[in-house]
Amino acid sequence: MDFHHKPTFLLWALALAGLLVLYWNGMPVRWSGATDMPEPPAGVTLRGPIQPIPAVVPQDPRKVALGQALFHDTRLSADESLSCASCHLLDAGGHDPRRVSLGVGGAQGVVNAPSVFNASFNFVQFWDGRAATLEEQAHGPITNGIEMAASWDQVLARLRADVAFRARFRAVYPQGLTPETVVDAIAAFERTLVTPGAPFDRYLGGDEEAIDSQAKRGYQIFKEAGCISCHQGVNVGGNLFQRFGILGDYFADRGPAMPVQPADYGRFNVTGQERDRFVFKVPGLRNVGLTAPYFHDGFATSLAEAIAIMGRYQLGRDLSQDEIESIQAFLHSLTAPMPEQASP
Repeated sequence: MDFHHKPTFLLWALALAGLLVLYWNGMPVRWSGATDMPEPPAGVTLRGPIQPIPAVVPQDPRKVALGQALFHDTRLSADESLSCASCHLLDAGGHDPRRVSLGVGGAQGVVNAPSVFNASFNFVQFWDGRAATLEEQAHGPITNGIEMAASWDQVLARLRADVAFRARFRAVYPQGLTPETVVDAIAAFERTLVTPGAPFDRYLGGDEEAIDSQAKRGYQIFKEAGCISCHQGVNVGGNLFQRFGILGDYFADRGPAMPVQPADYGRFNVTGQERDRFVFKVPGLRNVGLTAPYFHDGFATSLAEAIAIMGRYQLGRDLSQDEIESIQAFLHSLTAPMPEQASP
């Protein structure tokens, strides 16, 4: 049987293979599990397993305003040089365009900073899934020694010394400034950082002219090749764990210039289970055309390179140049206008 001429069979075979890999490794197959995950909007013409982003994510506007201020506040870092926005550039796709971010004193991070846009649709946070919620995620960088390197006593003392800010906070949170209320406000702001209205979402809604023929072909290849088995849902990913290098040794093939590091072990660093070595949260692909470099290690510097690597190591397939360009056109159709509240 020539499987290259059996796209439907190949899609289901790859999807089943992905499920079996998860099953035999003892991992739960969690397609979604995020408490933040909304229901797809009513009246949408769905064209497959991808759902459009909802236009409205209701939040307490007072919490959002406080969270927005905190997201851009350098008082959260030890030397007051960095804010959340330093590594999640809201005018550049919500990510860090460097391979890894730099922390206080120029300390070099260990993984590429993912986009904060649409993070509320992920079923867990961080590449290794160590945070279950946005609130848990917001705790991490503030006290991480190679990121913001602060202590909560230090941060809270600075914020409480700001009489006007303390009064604003007390008006929203009767308990005042605490680690819990600070991260709650930041998470409320981050939940508003969603990007509806991408051309592909308009296509899902029935607008045939929203994307061109190359993007439509790219979506078809994306499904037939098996990419859709891990990249689906509202965020086109972000709702399951998967091993990086199912059908090839990606880490060995990176070469001696990038030897395996502890950060490459992914979920293993959280669970200590051998079955979780090299397992990561599948990233969402919303606005992926804006967020180079790619992968947890920032190895792929272009979207075309990332597509080729995914084809080779996740699908066991060397995609042609035409297939790569078509998939790239589809992925670019996932780029949406940036939210207005992304500005400080």
